[in-house]
Amino acid sequence: MNVEELVRDSLRELADEQPSTGPGFADRVLAFRRRRRTRRLASVAAATAAVVAVSVLVPRLDSGKDDVRPAGILEQGGTSAHPDQSPPRDLIAAGNVALAAYYTAQTDPITKDRAISQRTYWLLDQKTGTYEKDDRWSYVAVAPGMKTAAVLERELPARRIGLLDLATGEVERWIPVEHRVGGLAFSYDGSRLVATTYDDHPDVRVRAAQAWMSPFGQSSRTGFHILDVASGEGSWSPVKPRRDINPREDFAFSRDGQRVYSRIVSSRDGTQQFYDLAGNEVAAPANERHLRWDVDARLSPDGRIAAVGLGTEAKDRSWSSIVNPTTGKEITEVRGAQLLAWVDDKRLIAWERTAGSELYRPRLALVSVDSDKVEWLSGPREQNMTPDRTEWEPVFARR
Repeated sequence: MNVEELVRDSLRELADEQPSTGPGFADRVLAFRRRRRTRRLASVAAATAAVVAVSVLVPRLDSGKDDVRPAGILEQGGTSAHPDQSPPRDLIAAGNVALAAYYTAQTDPITKDRAISQRTYWLLDQKTGTYEKDDRWSYVAVAPGMKTAAVLERELPARRIGLLDLATGEVERWIPVEHRVGGLAFSYDGSRLVATTYDDHPDVRVRAAQAWMSPFGQSSRTGFHILDVASGEGSWSPVKPRRDINPREDFAFSRDGQRVYSRIVSSRDGTQQFYDLAGNEVAAPANERHLRWDVDARLSPDGRIAAVGLGTEAKDRSWSSIVNPTTGKEITEVRGAQLLAWVDDKRLIAWERTAGSELYRPRLALVSVDSDKVEWLSGPREQNMTPDRTEWEPVFARR
């Protein structure tokens, strides 16, 4: 009996004995053959196991052929820095996080007294590792793993949500929504979306003192959809209007995914309001009650420490506070005027002031909770103070 016949015979006999292959398929084939063959066939059985193991692995290898992303995007732990580029042209990444996209915003007048701030995105090209302009979308949220992004078309609020394949740049599926959507955010595990609903454009601007301003207290926000990404199914929950928010105040998930929150602009301490998934106001989770809406980094990956921005005892405005998330007690300070994303349990990406510059020209930097060293990731961003244009804003995602 040759190896091919032995493999075929083994598979047939194993199929009769087992309802399904399941995990450990190759190991069970080997054990089965050992029970049925004598010692003189031991070497042949070993060959059988090798052949079966290869056959089991082949589909996984084939599926990987479709992933055309550069290795630097897939690999975690490495740093890709371009301190001479602003806005960046090539991949910026560190540890578990990469700059998945960035956007600028331009205010376009509609009437003499009304305008709309329009975003333009540059998405990371998965084939070249460079950022390419994609003006199809008014809003982009990138899922953990950086294989999918949820997108909204140019006209806001939108009646459908697109799931964009970041490797091909094509929308794989559209999710229609009952209530029009203006903002998106993924849950921490990437399995769900919270889509903030509005009756009017969330980025409306009105003229005030010869400038375009966001009309505080005039939000058209109505609630949020919670959607399962795989099926597109979900529910909508209304949220009572508030007078202490801007027109755009999107919801995001708590770390455990059991609540959503949004900022309260009138609060001086950076407080956010939490809601249950039915839209009712609730208390903050114990590990998020001391966080601030204006600090994007929030909880570390292991949840043991949290970034909360400028501390009361900060050395200067280029240092931020790291606290115990449940007590709010400061543990240490870290370089960085604005903490944007954790790359692991000790390091973060931050906006940091360019040394020696009289102007505040921040640049992306890698900082650490146990060191005062700074590794520059991007060039300095111009601090454009005109009210009708926003300099590039980063969109980070876990890779």
